[in-house]
Amino acid sequence: MTPRASPYPGAQAVSRAVAVLKSFTDSQPKMTLADITRATRLNKATAYRLLAALEKEGLVAREGGEAYRLGPEAIALGGRALRANDLRSAARAELEALAHATRETATLETLVGRDMLIVDEVISPNLVGGTPFVGTRWPAHATSTGKAMLAHLPTAELNSFLRRSLPRVTAHTLHTTDRLRRELARVHQFGFATVREELEVGYAAAGAAIFNHDGRVVGALSVGGPAARLTEARLAEVGPRVAEAAERVSIQLGHRQHRGK
Repeated sequence: MTPRASPYPGAQAVSRAVAVLKSFTDSQPKMTLADITRATRLNKATAYRLLAALEKEGLVAREGGEAYRLGPEAIALGGRALRANDLRSAARAELEALAHATRETATLETLVGRDMLIVDEVISPNLVGGTPFVGTRWPAHATSTGKAMLAHLPTAELNSFLRRSLPRVTAHTLHTTDRLRRELARVHQFGFATVREELEVGYAAAGAAIFNHDGRVVGALSVGGPAARLTEARLAEVGPRVAEAAERVSIQLGHRQHRGK
């Protein structure tokens, strides 16, 4: 009988420390000790010890005495992670070109769990425009980039994603499995995905998938902005442009098989 491997010493503390760091969100960037204990389900003494250690390393910082926020070392780590991202490097020029050509915000996003994470962006020069920012997460099924990636996931991974409920973000969100599957089939047909007020009322976007050297979907590009400007007719024009840009990024990552074949 093979002996059961024991957890690596300190692994639980590391896991708990990571949970504390991940408890800070865009909607709650500052948290008290009580907030953190609720978010992590750690007891007060454990959470306090972890916060003290993280503060010593610069990963969290005090804000106004009782509240905490992510510290300068967390920012530095995030910056290094972004700079080490080959996908971000490969897509940067295409993001700039898309934003310049469409005068809308262009983003590079990747699937993290059930959300799309913005990895890079070029903001619209228009006074009124979409204003996402790097590090923001959105429910994948309610975004053009998420639909673009979901449409190209391996069947087992897609089925696993669809086994859980799809939150209704707005009245227009595709929140049933059947409706989303039909939409993903459309993405395959046209080569890009669109959303109109599915993520936010008044917002529209077109997105297309990026593939790596072995044909696996690894990210997506999008162009998004006010639905008043990105009408259905304009999305039909912008979508192919985004798909062409995503194809060029894929080629830089070693992808050679044209997705339309």
